[in-house]
Amino acid sequence: MSLIGIVAEPDGETRVAGTPDTVAKLIALGYDVVVEHGAGAESAFPDAAYETAGAMLGARDQAWGADIVFTITPPTAAEIALLRDGATLVGMLSPALKPELTASLATRGITALSMDAVPRISRAQSMDVLSSMANISGYRAVVEAANEFGRFFTGQVTAAGKVPPAKVLVAGAGVAGLAAIGAASSLGAVVRATDPRPEVADQVASIGGEYLPVDVEVAASTDGYAKATSAAYDQRAAEIYSEQAADVDIIITTALIPGRPAPKLITAADVANMKPGSVIVDMAAAQGGNVAGTVAGQRTVTANGVVILGYTDLAGRLPAQASQLYGTNVLNLMKLLTPGKDGELVLDFDDVVQRSATVVRDGAVTWPPPPVQVSAAPAAKPAATASVAAKPIPKPSPIRSGGLILAGIVALFLVCAFAPAPLPQHFLVLTLSIVVGFYVIGHVAHALHTPLMSVTNAISGIIVVGAMVQITTPDLAVQILAAIAVLLASINIFGGFAVTRRMLAMFQKGDRQ
Repeated sequence: MSLIGIVAEPDGETRVAGTPDTVAKLIALGYDVVVEHGAGAESAFPDAAYETAGAMLGARDQAWGADIVFTITPPTAAEIALLRDGATLVGMLSPALKPELTASLATRGITALSMDAVPRISRAQSMDVLSSMANISGYRAVVEAANEFGRFFTGQVTAAGKVPPAKVLVAGAGVAGLAAIGAASSLGAVVRATDPRPEVADQVASIGGEYLPVDVEVAASTDGYAKATSAAYDQRAAEIYSEQAADVDIIITTALIPGRPAPKLITAADVANMKPGSVIVDMAAAQGGNVAGTVAGQRTVTANGVVILGYTDLAGRLPAQASQLYGTNVLNLMKLLTPGKDGELVLDFDDVVQRSATVVRDGAVTWPPPPVQVSAAPAAKPAATASVAAKPIPKPSPIRSGGLILAGIVALFLVCAFAPAPLPQHFLVLTLSIVVGFYVIGHVAHALHTPLMSVTNAISGIIVVGAMVQITTPDLAVQILAAIAVLLASINIFGGFAVTRRMLAMFQKGDRQ
């Protein structure tokens, strides 16, 4: 049974790598947990809460001397010295940006897993710290912008006059950008967004934003991130940014390319053309910024009264939420690394998630990992190739199809001509309903099929009424069939409303605990 240590972060970092909730679940996996005194204080998790969850409280050297150490910020040289030989370190180590840290960890013969190196594949979404933190940062960016803006986001008509809605431009529609779009849109702002990946247009529209396309062809994403753009794209995008800067009230930039400095999107001239009182939140400030004039970690006011926020701790400004999500990401990684649920960590390099996240293994540097190709774009249709082994897909014979249609027409005619009344009328209505239903449903977007069907299930109420009428028939067989019809139609009705209720709940804000 291994001991997990959750350490206190340095000054300026408000998050903690484990919460009382995740600690309890780690203990359920078979681990013992020691938490450094005061580790969760900045995130509103007192020591007593960790003790209640089953953790031990310990001094700094006890937490850093555990078999497995959880942290958020990269360790300093002094902290690396506290690690015991053969220990496992889990944190945000930024191996692409801090190769010297990776080399330093390798000298201790330890194993290090970097949470920000988890690949962006479907199976690893529950461990994706970058997405979790970006989601919080995007939301917080809008909160910070609203605090600085000093006016309503939503438009209003009041006795004192009409208030126009704020106009917001979000540069980049990744996780952070989508979170910012959703937050600004929910506040009532007019939101526009740019992104070099045209496939995100539907996502932007689905949360209330307007996608501004750049009519220049760009390479499709293969890893979930936007690619470096061409000169033609940059030129057209610069024109759009200049046009929008003169019109909007708030700009939020999120553009980052892994392993490279942040691209410059908003020039000094663009900032100078913005209205006094406008706000820019540069979420890429830590990597150089997307905006001319950004100072990392600081609030800057330009000569024309534009506020530029270069805060690099946006996620940390919601410490309780950020700690909970980060702790859950780490917990999900530990579930993967503890297949036996016996408190013993097992590292499997045949698993692409574990291989990608591991930057040092037993003192050997394993970074960078083999590339993992992920495409956010729709899969291209494979080119048709001749193959002797492949069998051609037979096309339906026009004669056979025509014969089936003719047989259906003849059957309908015979039923209508010879069946006793009122069966012909009912059969004709049924046939027409099938035809009309096919063409109506066929033109409904796939995303709306579930809510459409859940509501139309209520039409089964007609069946219930008809079956209840038939139950009074003296014929026992008819009574049994009617009772079965009432039961099945009732299940359909209540199931339809249950599905509808669950879907509506997804768009409602619940009571805050």
